[in-house]
This record gives sequence, C-alpha cells and structure tokens, in this order.
Amino acid sequence: MYGNASPFAARTHRGSAMYSKVGLETDVLNASPHRLVAMLFDGLNDAMSQARGAIAAGNLELKSRSLTRAVRILDEGLKAALNMESGQLSADLRDLYAYMCLRLTHANLHGDSAAIEECQQLLAPVREAWASIGAEADRSRHAPARAA
Repeated sequence: MYGNASPFAARTHRGSAMYSKVGLETDVLNASPHRLVAMLFDGLNDAMSQARGAIAAGNLELKSRSLTRAVRILDEGLKAALNMESGQLSADLRDLYAYMCLRLTHANLHGDSAAIEECQQLLAPVREAWASIGAEADRSRHAPARAA
C-alpha cells in the first residue's frame, strides 16, 4: 500500500544503516593492524566496483562519490600507512598508489570505466599478497609452542 516510500521503510533503512555502521566501527576497533589494511583494500575494491556500476548506469553522482572515496582510501589510508623506512617495497607501493590515484581521478573526470578496471587489476595481486601474509601470520600465531 505504501511502497518503499513509507515512513516505516525509511526508518527501517536508517536503522539498518546505523546497525551496519556500528558493526563496521566494532570491526575496526577490534581489528589488528594487518586486518585494518585488509579492510582498506576491501573498501577500495568495493568503491571501484561501485564506480564502474555507476558509470554503466549513468549515475554521475554515485560515480563521483565512489571514486572520491577510492582516492581517499589510497591516499589517506594505504599510502599513509606505509613505513617508508622499510625499503624499496614501500617506495614501489607508494608509487603504485600515486599512479592509481591519477588513473581514478582521470576515470572520474572522463567516466572511464577501463581506467578503473586497470586499477582493480593492479590492486588484485597486492591485495592477494596481503591476505596471504595474514593467513601465514594467523597460522604461526595459533601454532602450538614447541618444547626446546
């Protein structure tokens, strides 16, 4: 009778969004530093996927919002988390993230879905390597202690 525009539907959506936000905040508060970076990778990939969908649907506002979020995750999250004193890998990742920021900015200005796809392809091996490091750390952390 009321469709999706009913006051109840609006309250339910707001409640669901608040519940999701609280869940995310709880995950962040309880996460290890490794898990926090993994969450940044996941958020970046989600933002890029959302932007590609928005381009396909012609939703300029969502495209812009998603790509702005992706660039902020790269710049303020992943790049800022690098320990530049740890060697060449950090410098290479910094350069990769800077390149991806440029490509995503280009994608935002020109509605270039191929540039976003390129960034997702560049991110995939880094994201997978990070996940495998976490799996290895978890295995060693939970392995039984050996007697000397």
